[in-house]
Amino acid sequence: MNLSKLKPAPGAKKTDKRRGRGPGSGLGKTSGRGHKGQLAGAGYKRKWGFEGGQMPLHRRLPKRGFTNKFRTEYVEVNLDRLDKLPVNEIGVKEMMEYRLIHQETELVKVLGKGTLTSPKTIQAHAFSQSARKKIEESGGQAILIGKE
Repeated sequence: MNLSKLKPAPGAKKTDKRRGRGPGSGLGKTSGRGHKGQLAGAGYKRKWGFEGGQMPLHRRLPKRGFTNKFRTEYVEVNLDRLDKLPVNEIGVKEMMEYRLIHQETELVKVLGKGTLTSPKTIQAHAFSQSARKKIEESGGQAILIGKE
């Protein structure tokens, strides 16, 4: 392969529409803007979603549902992922270190997918019933951390 002979795929590169280059181009004189009117002037910029005065789509569609502003969002971590960690004491710092969560400030909930092969002490902000049961059956501990 020779880097100097590389070319883009056929049809990948399109030439720009060259407006205002005389009557022979088909886009001369008014440059495809028609005659006079609001849209023809220099400096006209169409606002996003503007439909010429017609009620815009985002206002025509009905609003549905509602957002509970008091909802607590948890980052979910399953037992099968915690089982793969080489440590027996697992807290939020360890989960962040092994990239199970992104930030220490996130609230963590442990879910019961998978099993634990060795007893582990797991600290999290919340546990599902099945996760708590599986952790205790394996001889480990499920410790609740207070929500910051």
